[in-house]
Amino acid sequence: MPSPQFVDICKNIKQRLFPLSCLLCGAADAEAENGLCPACLQDLPWLPSALCPQCALASPNSEICGHCLRSPPAFDRTLALFGYRHPLDALLQRYKYDHQLSLAHTFATLLQHRLAQSKLPELLIPMPLHAARLRERGFNQALEIARPLASQLGLPLAAQCCTRIRMTAPQVSLPLKRRIANMRGAFACTEQVAGRHVALLDDVMTTAASLNALAQTVLAAGAIHVECWVVARTLPE
Repeated sequence: MPSPQFVDICKNIKQRLFPLSCLLCGAADAEAENGLCPACLQDLPWLPSALCPQCALASPNSEICGHCLRSPPAFDRTLALFGYRHPLDALLQRYKYDHQLSLAHTFATLLQHRLAQSKLPELLIPMPLHAARLRERGFNQALEIARPLASQLGLPLAAQCCTRIRMTAPQVSLPLKRRIANMRGAFACTEQVAGRHVALLDDVMTTAASLNALAQTVLAAGAIHVECWVVARTLPE
């Protein structure tokens, strides 16, 4: 095994030969291990601490919000890092539509930092894509984030236990009231989740219709606790 001194020397050589640049401002920053310089990282739309623990929307004293009390979602908890606002929205769009896959590691690292002190689940399940949508896009954006995150946290990645069995219209194209119906019967899940505490991972939570439908499917397959991890949460205007 290489000595710590040798590892440090190699790291210094790499930083000199291949200086890191911030993905937002382009400035060279040798400490931008997650792809962002400290200034840009600080300027991201971090969510406040006073959030509903179930849906991650604003809630005084971090209590379960009125909407979750009236209509409880199938999942028990949501962890979200950012509001879906500038400039984070631009980063996610570049990742998802311009195939800047290096951002998957950035998002995974930021999630890992937030989860470092949390009680971890037994399985990590990325939001599945329908096979036709996967062929069209070329990659599953949730899976690409889940791979490095599972490795960093030492979690089993259950990438195949849930599948999207029905091709649905893109959620972003639908009015809010139709998104729930659009996701009905969209997923199937194996018994690998039975008796397990699982986390579902996606890039963005908007109405939570997709994640809620997946959570319902996972619970029906025997999971005992379901939480959601997302990079960004769409906030009310």
